[in-house]
Amino acid sequence: MAPVAVVRTYLEMDSPGRLTGRAPIPPGYVVRREPCEPGLYRELYEGVGADYHWRDRRTWTDEQLRSHLVKPSIAVWVLREGSAPRGFFELARHDDGSVEIAYFGLKPSGIGKGLGRALLTSAIDEAWSLKPVPSRVWLHTCTLDHPAAMANYLARGFQVTRTERYTVDLRP
Repeated sequence: MAPVAVVRTYLEMDSPGRLTGRAPIPPGYVVRREPCEPGLYRELYEGVGADYHWRDRRTWTDEQLRSHLVKPSIAVWVLREGSAPRGFFELARHDDGSVEIAYFGLKPSGIGKGLGRALLTSAIDEAWSLKPVPSRVWLHTCTLDHPAAMANYLARGFQVTRTERYTVDLRP
């Protein structure tokens, strides 16, 4: 397969008051911060990202994942239906005082149920609840992401700050 042109879009929110279109987690689901072992993290990362060509962490060893996940600046929340994980988000605090929603998404079994709106609302609320309060909350997405992702980010109050173009080889 030839390289594919991709557009990466950066979005941010500069205050908690920018959150719009709040959506609650529906009955039967719970979102909670969890200590994340490599096995669970791989299940979430692959389950959410496989269809969208997430590759960055596929090659990380268990030790690399553990080292990352125990950093005080990193936190993972898991969306569960009963005991089954349906999605997750990872927050990363940066030295500039910002908080990045570094990873966010649903496994295929959670798509199409309004859970994306609810999970993003939770991610934003959790990011703004961190102490010290972040200077901004931000994320990036790209044209390889789920087709509804950008609309969800914009509907929750994120604003586009910049875009960049690059090419990627999608061969396994």
